[in-house]
Amino acid sequence: MSTHLYLLRHGQTEWSESGRHTGRTDIELTPEGEQQARRAGATLARLRGTDQAPALVLTSPRQRATRTAALAGLEVSATTEDLGEWDYGDYEGITTPQIRERVPGWTVWSHPMPNGETHGEVQERARKVLDEVRKILPGGDVVLVGHGHFSRVLIAAWLGLAPDQGVHFGLDPAGICQLGDERGDPQVRRLNVPAWEV
Repeated sequence: MSTHLYLLRHGQTEWSESGRHTGRTDIELTPEGEQQARRAGATLARLRGTDQAPALVLTSPRQRATRTAALAGLEVSATTEDLGEWDYGDYEGITTPQIRERVPGWTVWSHPMPNGETHGEVQERARKVLDEVRKILPGGDVVLVGHGHFSRVLIAAWLGLAPDQGVHFGLDPAGICQLGDERGDPQVRRLNVPAWEV
């Protein structure tokens, strides 16, 4: 039986809509975000193609993630800080254009986060999560419900790439990514599937 790892980003929040960096701040979903989460549940069920429950469903403890999981119809096994979003430190709650007024050319992928997490720290969390996932995958699908930047680092880590390579993988609110392998080589099977697609 072929099993897969699915990443589900939380639905829209006011901050994600306005481009404000949302790490540890606990922001709720917008009404549109709640609709996205419901549709994502249906999309995920179609992608998985089975009535069998996932072997493991983990979420970030932030309410935007736990609420997305609930509205998507997922039975959560556990929440873990290891799935929390990147800690943006001093850049929490502000946008990239605002940061670039002080640090020209800044991106989360290329520059440090003052008083936040380093690229290496985020990568280490991603590797820790994937170590646990790989133990479970032989027994069934795994679903991780989390955040945009951290999920993109997870994709990079799955492929054995450095954390800054997450820049190459898009993941919109309520977007779904399916990770697997081809004869043992890690693979992105689907990327950023919108919540309304089959």
